Amino acid sequence: MNPVDIIIKKRDGLALTDDEIGWFVRGFVAGAIPDYQVAAFAMAVYFQNMSDAETTALTQAMAASGDQLDLHTVLPKDVVIVDKHSSGGIGDKTTLAVGPIVAACGLPVGKMSGRGLGFTGGTIDKLESIAGWNPELSDAQFHQQLQQIGLVIAGQTADLAPADKQLYALRDVTGTVPSLPLIASSIMSKKLAAGADAIVLDVKCGRGAFMETLAEAQALARLMVAIGARAGRKMTALITQMEQPLGRAVGHALEVKEAMATLHDQGPADFQELVQTVAAEMLFLGKGMPPDAARAQIQQVIQNGSAFQKFRAFVAAQGGDPQLVDRPEKLPLAAVQMDVPAPQAGFVQRIDARAVGLTVAALGGGRQKKGDAIDVSVGVICHAKVGDAVQAGAPLCTVHAADEAAAEAAVQRIQAAYEIGAEAVAPLPILYDRISSQVE
Repeated sequence: MNPVDIIIKKRDGLALTDDEIGWFVRGFVAGAIPDYQVAAFAMAVYFQNMSDAETTALTQAMAASGDQLDLHTVLPKDVVIVDKHSSGGIGDKTTLAVGPIVAACGLPVGKMSGRGLGFTGGTIDKLESIAGWNPELSDAQFHQQLQQIGLVIAGQTADLAPADKQLYALRDVTGTVPSLPLIASSIMSKKLAAGADAIVLDVKCGRGAFMETLAEAQALARLMVAIGARAGRKMTALITQMEQPLGRAVGHALEVKEAMATLHDQGPADFQELVQTVAAEMLFLGKGMPPDAARAQIQQVIQNGSAFQKFRAFVAAQGGDPQLVDRPEKLPLAAVQMDVPAPQAGFVQRIDARAVGLTVAALGGGRQKKGDAIDVSVGVICHAKVGDAVQAGAPLCTVHAADEAAAEAAVQRIQAAYEIGAEAVAPLPILYDRISSQVE
């Protein structure tokens, strides 16, 4: 085979074979195909698209380019291992609550998560708010904890889907990031390599997400479900709202506190509903449980405290201080808390979720580039959400900042992110759509 022939074939809109795609991926990972030809291939895909079959072949080739975990070495073959992935959003701490709930229901959760970049936070960064917690686990430690505790969340290893890392780096500098086949294969290659039998995707939709329109989110969700199903995985994608921050807390330690409150059945209503929706879907894929039965078991493990105890055991197993779980008020707290006053009375019409995320990043809670240090104590607590009535001067949010100057700048940005009007509006929905490869 010849890389030029493959590039020309895709440039001209023709379908590539599994062998051609696999050969090309192995070639650029090995260094036999130079970056400029990989960039040309990505641009050809950007303009000519790929079929579901081609995208699945690309995904599987990227998954096979490095380590592939076999979690059934420590768990019985008949146990369905379910993973969960979110496409990223503002205040999205869902994994922190969903993982312990599902594990407490008897379904093992072994998950690899990433760090935040840009205006969205990463699960690993949030958990590192807990002193001592360590995401760097060997394969043996990962397997042992999954078997003993039933819940493990680790950082992605350098050897997991290395083809994706190389391809993404080129996409980022060649204007080919917004390509559905390349986005879907990037996400799903890591999911397939991580060893799950079933995958629940939480595809965020709105101003605070990478997919801003419902049509874009549905297209991505359908493609990822098709890839997973073709690769022999049970798949469901939930398309969920991200026009405003999820829950009330945005910022690492603040989100950890909110997730723990949710495990005590004391979280914000929208966040609790999303957590239970995702958890129920995982129980459906993993155990075949119908929605009512799944919801009942979820409520049981929350109310009897076993979900919270599962979170505590998971934190302790990865070196975190369990006293911080028992006393979340001891988690890092910013030096300054300053309210954001409502400029007028009325109803919250809209919140620019992306502006809130960028504000938290500017406070020190985000990165401009990989490797930047972050301040886990800073963030925003949203007191008023879309549809809420507010009085002039009442707090819309509370900013948590390192100093007065940073707090004052953040107050101005958050105030500008809110739109308040005279007419009452309905609260935003939580779930827009569900796309599944499985029949209930």
